[in-house]
Amino acid sequence: MKQRFRRRYRTAKYIFYKETLIDYREHFWTFLGSFVGIALIGFIHSEYLTVHDNLFIIGSFGASSVLIYGIINSPLAQPRNLIGGHVVCAFVGVCVYKLIPNELWLSSALSVSLSIVAMQITKTLHPPGGATALIANIGSEKIHALGFMYVFSPVLTGVLILLLVAIVFNNATPHRKYPHNKHWYKLWKRSYRGKRTRNPK
Repeated sequence: MKQRFRRRYRTAKYIFYKETLIDYREHFWTFLGSFVGIALIGFIHSEYLTVHDNLFIIGSFGASSVLIYGIINSPLAQPRNLIGGHVVCAFVGVCVYKLIPNELWLSSALSVSLSIVAMQITKTLHPPGGATALIANIGSEKIHALGFMYVFSPVLTGVLILLLVAIVFNNATPHRKYPHNKHWYKLWKRSYRGKRTRNPK
């Protein structure tokens, strides 16, 4: 029992030590990637879409940036989770709001809860997705007016921009590698990480 406790204590201490190290290169690329990702979405929104009263940026993109630019090795930050999590949650959020448009407390709670379960089932857990589902219910009239278009824009289009920027900036130096799974585009495979398969002899 004592050995197990000591082993866990050493592991926790090591993780805490690693997470609190100051790595200026890591911080630089984290800043640059997140800045360009959000700035690009915001620029497109402000320069081209505001005139047409379209929406292109939502709050949950900020939380996604923390993961895909700051914790790039996390399973929750991988492309499958980023894209799938937001799209699944956006769809669930819109569906719930359409079914229960007049009870905000109920639609909000159902949206978040069902979204979490949906992400678990589809293996696309991405914490900011919960906010995407919530925004579909508590957002402005402009968001409500989008209906299911909310799933495609701003959600899918914005997520794809964040992903492309992450692939560029997270692979700009040898000490960063993203995504963790080089076969990430195989969205039909229900796994968080790429698994090596041994060739039969």
